[in-house]
Amino acid sequence: MSDFLIEINYDKLISKHLLAVVHDALQIASEQGLPGDNHFYITFKTNVEGVKIPDMLQIQYPESMTIVLQHQFSNLLVEDEKFSVDLVFGGIPYTLVIPFSSIIYFADPHAKFGLSFEIPDHSSRLEDMEIKQEKKQNDKPAEVISIDSFRKKQ
Repeated sequence: MSDFLIEINYDKLISKHLLAVVHDALQIASEQGLPGDNHFYITFKTNVEGVKIPDMLQIQYPESMTIVLQHQFSNLLVEDEKFSVDLVFGGIPYTLVIPFSSIIYFADPHAKFGLSFEIPDHSSRLEDMEIKQEKKQNDKPAEVISIDSFRKKQ
């Protein structure tokens, strides 16, 4: 945190720490499997940078997708910023790579636990940047105009 903040964004802080809960739950499942009847529903944005899914799934789910980690998953690897898991679609195993920043919903129905996350809309951020750029281009130095030029000449 080297940038000077003009305000504390508590929503961002909470989301960061709630994503740590998701990370830790996945880490437990990675190291020892899912205990008892625990299982995870994970919904993520498929169009976020860093998401790697098969092309057929990207076509089928252009916005978001939900996966279930319960009985038939393997090679769950959890890193700081993302996780990967092997799942079978149409009888063929695929590796999915999912950044934590793309997750919009995580639940463990057995534990009656769920979390929702909001992902900023990248298009609106681009629009904001374009508006700021337009303002910068329109910012011209002020001109001093003499009031004498508006007075009626007698």
